[in-house]
Amino acid sequence: MRAPDFWRTDNPLSRLLEPFGHIAGSITARRALRAPLVRADIPVICVGNLTTGGTGKTPVTASIVRRLKEKGHTPAVVMRGYGGSLKGPVRVDAHLHTVDDVGDEALLHARNGAVWVARTRAHAAKPATNAGADVLVMDDGHQHSTLAKDLSLIVVDGRTGFGNNRVFPAGPLREPVRAGLARAHAAVVMGEDHLGLVSDLSKYLPVLRARLVPGPERLRLKGQRVVAFAGIGDPEKFYNALVDIGARVAAFHPFEDHYAFDAADIQPILDEAYEIDALPVTTEKDAVRLLPDQRQQENVLSVDVAWEKPDELDALLARVLKAPRAG
Repeated sequence: MRAPDFWRTDNPLSRLLEPFGHIAGSITARRALRAPLVRADIPVICVGNLTTGGTGKTPVTASIVRRLKEKGHTPAVVMRGYGGSLKGPVRVDAHLHTVDDVGDEALLHARNGAVWVARTRAHAAKPATNAGADVLVMDDGHQHSTLAKDLSLIVVDGRTGFGNNRVFPAGPLREPVRAGLARAHAAVVMGEDHLGLVSDLSKYLPVLRARLVPGPERLRLKGQRVVAFAGIGDPEKFYNALVDIGARVAAFHPFEDHYAFDAADIQPILDEAYEIDALPVTTEKDAVRLLPDQRQQENVLSVDVAWEKPDELDALLARVLKAPRAG
């Protein structure tokens, strides 16, 4: 879902819904504090957040996986497979599985290495380990307690932070901030820190800084007229990214996060681009949800993560990877 505007401020509607948020937050926090059912034989790194959608979890997860590989490790991504029908545990095959099977984010990760989908993430730990993984990286899962985590990173958007600091449905939070931070080992503030988050979060845990950077496709899109669409947690980020690289955005079409596109959704956008001699463009995450023939007509702008102090991230990872395993 797209974040409604009232989640950003203190307002009558958010105050009206606040009691429901207290109930939801209490349930989530209690569930997350239960003793983990499974402790994996290999280290588990969780990349999560405290809000719904759009903080950059998936790019951060992908970046960590790449860094682990560069250091000689064999990571496997473990995730729920949001939007997919398979309960798992199943290893994702990008040539075999579809978005309807495993969800869009699982297919994205599968391009770069092993990915296991399981409704109960702990059920994927053993098969992933048996398949050769020496470290598990969870994309999302901070609020789920079935698998013990050796390192939990909380990703926070530097522009939106925690919104109005209320729990869903009164605000964007999945659980109260203090409860979520108490289970985390470090935070990652993404982008410019407009809200003083680094200072505030540093009182509770180490804070890393990072930002999303556009991929090499930016060179082709610079100066080009484009018709863009995005069905991600915060579509405005994609719009801003296109403007930042110098693309001329003639039209922009936002959709709900994980939106299930069909031909009727995309064809008018392709036609619009053709009629005004513009390039149709979307995100990697959206592209995997398109029908093959329409996907071939789209231009994709990928993103990567640039770490302000990568040595700090490497030190956190090394500490976990070298730690003795508890029984």
